[in-house]
Amino acid sequence: MSIAVVTGAGSGIGRSVALALAAAGWSVALAGRRAEALEETAASLPTGDFLAVPTDVTSEEEVAALFTAVRDRWGRVDLLFNNAGTFAGGGVPVEDLDPATWRAVVDVNLTGAFLCAQAAFRAMKEQDPQGGRIINNGSISAHVPRPHSIAYTATKHAMTGLTKSLSLDGRPYRIACGQIDIGNAATEMTARMQTGILQADGQLAVEPVMDAADVAATVVHMAALPLEANVQFATVMATTMPYIGRG
Repeated sequence: MSIAVVTGAGSGIGRSVALALAAAGWSVALAGRRAEALEETAASLPTGDFLAVPTDVTSEEEVAALFTAVRDRWGRVDLLFNNAGTFAGGGVPVEDLDPATWRAVVDVNLTGAFLCAQAAFRAMKEQDPQGGRIINNGSISAHVPRPHSIAYTATKHAMTGLTKSLSLDGRPYRIACGQIDIGNAATEMTARMQTGILQADGQLAVEPVMDAADVAATVVHMAALPLEANVQFATVMATTMPYIGRG
């Protein structure tokens, strides 16, 4: 039996990944701020072997309680899908972005990812057999920004550094860490892609999207590898979204 922790599991990519992991035979701990949303995800799981733990990833205490609950239930942690994130402040010009909003985005997207990775790392180092895997949700924004997205983009660039450091520091303990960079998966967060979103040239344009299930299938593939193999970075995107070349 393999045990996975999925943050941001109440909606979007987190929900899709949780469902795909459960279908592949994983026992899944669902973490997210909203208990009701976690219960909705749980109701869709193909197996009853799950744990729903309302968690604010910016809280050290709540993250610690999440991983304690998982270890109390199953005895170990084999996978963390570090997915919780926010696009707060998106669409606001740099000069108008409230510093409090900047800090809130950093708290969730970067510090929250660190706290969850740290707790998973500790569990994976201590357990027997030792080891496990962490998969961070980066984003296309880990490579290139959208207009008026400085907080989100900065944290997603930082996620790449977090991934590389975890990958290096995990080597002695059989802890693998990789990153999936996602472009335009069809979720609540990307609904605006369907109506027109600001481009680098100042125009509004409708962008293509892809099914979040295709992202989930990639995460399941990464998670299923033996710990001797690792997908260090994977980019999964709508084929014709404006990313490669000039759009």
